[in-house]
Amino acid sequence: MLVSWKWLSRYVDLTLSHDELVDRFSLSGLNHEESNTVTLDSGAEDIIIDLEVTSNRGDCLGHIGVAREVGVLTNQPLKIPTIEFQESARKASDCLTVRNEFEQACPRYTARVIEGVRVGRSPQWMQDALKSIGIGIVNNIVDVTNYVMMECGQPLHAFDADQIDGDTIVIRPGKTDAKGKSQEVLEAIDHRKYELNADTCVIADASSPLAIAGVMGGAISEVSETTTRIVIEAADFVPLSVRRTARRLKLHSPSSFRFERRVDPAGIDWASRRACQLITEIAGGTVLTGAIDTADSVPTREPITLRLSQIERVLGIAIDAATIHKILVGLGCRAEISRDAESANTIDCVPPTWRHDLTREIDLIEELARINGYDKIPETAPIPVTPSSKRTFDSAMQRLRGVMTAAGFSEAMTPSLVVEKLDTSLSPWTDRPALQTRTAMLEGSKRLRRTLIPSLLQSRAANWASASINADLFEIAHAYLPADENATGEDALPAETYHVAMIGGEDFFGVKGVIETLLGRMGIEGDLRVESVDRDGFAPGGLVALKLSDETIGYLGILDEKLISSWKLSGPVIAAELSADVLVQHSQLVPQQRQVSAFPAIKRDLNLVLPESIRWDGLSSVIRSAADERLTSLSYQETYRNEKVDGPDRKRVLFSMELQSLTETLSGNDADEIVESVVTRCEKELGAVLMR
Repeated sequence: MLVSWKWLSRYVDLTLSHDELVDRFSLSGLNHEESNTVTLDSGAEDIIIDLEVTSNRGDCLGHIGVAREVGVLTNQPLKIPTIEFQESARKASDCLTVRNEFEQACPRYTARVIEGVRVGRSPQWMQDALKSIGIGIVNNIVDVTNYVMMECGQPLHAFDADQIDGDTIVIRPGKTDAKGKSQEVLEAIDHRKYELNADTCVIADASSPLAIAGVMGGAISEVSETTTRIVIEAADFVPLSVRRTARRLKLHSPSSFRFERRVDPAGIDWASRRACQLITEIAGGTVLTGAIDTADSVPTREPITLRLSQIERVLGIAIDAATIHKILVGLGCRAEISRDAESANTIDCVPPTWRHDLTREIDLIEELARINGYDKIPETAPIPVTPSSKRTFDSAMQRLRGVMTAAGFSEAMTPSLVVEKLDTSLSPWTDRPALQTRTAMLEGSKRLRRTLIPSLLQSRAANWASASINADLFEIAHAYLPADENATGEDALPAETYHVAMIGGEDFFGVKGVIETLLGRMGIEGDLRVESVDRDGFAPGGLVALKLSDETIGYLGILDEKLISSWKLSGPVIAAELSADVLVQHSQLVPQQRQVSAFPAIKRDLNLVLPESIRWDGLSSVIRSAADERLTSLSYQETYRNEKVDGPDRKRVLFSMELQSLTETLSGNDADEIVESVVTRCEKELGAVLMR
């Protein structure tokens, strides 16, 4: 925000020097970027101060807002211009109709009509003011709207009333066909053409668009030398609507910059009247009586209770009640010290309409700290500190990130809303339709993702396309699973759960090994079992459900070649997704003490001939149940197939068993008994034969 020293002095007495004032600004949250001295066309000099205004302080995007800050910092009264102008007997509503059909994007729209204006050059003082802060000179009407915007922060727009078809202004969405394609194009005052879609708030007349709401006016209705009747627009446009439109069209303006940061709803009428005053003084003309206003009233602010005890607890210093009251009133708040004996140490404060950021008690405390002066808080202030600890979930995720990064995966962050192509490509958790938003939060993205894998696949493809990098990625984020149609009670609500997804180019067993390492590092005990399942988007027979006991913790599989080709990727792609919530439930992050045996271990290698259908998880489960607690380690070695010797659909599995007792030295006979028990159970339950 560029601030003119001369312009600022019209609203508040500047009792501090330039250096003192910018230092005070910096200590109160308005960071000083730089200052420059400029020479105006009139020959006078002015100092231009460049302030960094944070996105929550839209009230400081005008000279009056900055002057209000100066006034409360230096104990000087604010000098707001008095607005006076004559109105004709004719009403504005007699010659103009305003219809708001898009209240979601425009909660309030006002219009005033001025007749008999003479378009020409602005007076030198106004030209100097605008040029000093980099605003170009157009004509006296447009210059007034720009002047008022830079004065109070409320953007305005002037239409040539004779170019408004049907003497009607309509606030509506852009027109599109059945497929959502734009059917309207507007030539803006920058003489470029822009397509208007259904998400664009359009200011139109009875037949065609006149302006892109909150962003830029149209060339067809701009004020020219022949203009004699004008309509002054002052409105409140929803920040999100303006931001989306400006980004989509790549069209940013001083107006959109302010609407994106919210304007003062109660200041809309003041800005409209101020523009009428200046126009009639500079360009002549008569203001028709009244304003056309689509909103019945300005919403009132709810009071905030400020406990004086909280100020000292948070800041570490005490501020007397009189000073607190003075600061709050100086900021524009209505503040009353409670006279109730039970709450005598509280102040009821109603924030002003231009301070959207003041919603909680802590916001008021922050205001007191910055206005009273951060430098008045000593370094030794006794601010109590309460120790806290990480949530179990956070500790588990930190450990998970360590395992994933050590395995060569990079963490990704992708949007929760996805386009239809991503959503329908695969969904291992559910086949129910995805939840959708009414309006797209991102372009074309209305669906809340049911799985993280498609987003990671898209990121892997983007890395490959831009830098030929085979990116192995993982992400920890929410997935949104729709409820079953027949569910009742709490089960009828959608499930918002944390998932851990990973995608890589290693072989299937390499990714499975990462998952097993992850379970081990999180202290999750029990055998990881796999169960074949079929899902769209995965190779036939290439997807398994991962289970602990009988609970599914996630899915691991090879993506379908057609899906990989659609993203122009080469080579196999392995993807897995686990439920982070289930992992945390089973995790044991604090290592538990285990007794270490002082007696030697015995290792035995067994080679069993098994049916081809027997998986390692099934075999290991039988082995562990057949052996007793003296089986301390079981490890797979290799698989060998020889159809001529062992027969069709048979395989040999070699594994090692480590046996050890906590109370005595095992003898060879003890080990043989355990091995015999294991072999017998495998023969009985799995049809296995021991190769001797």
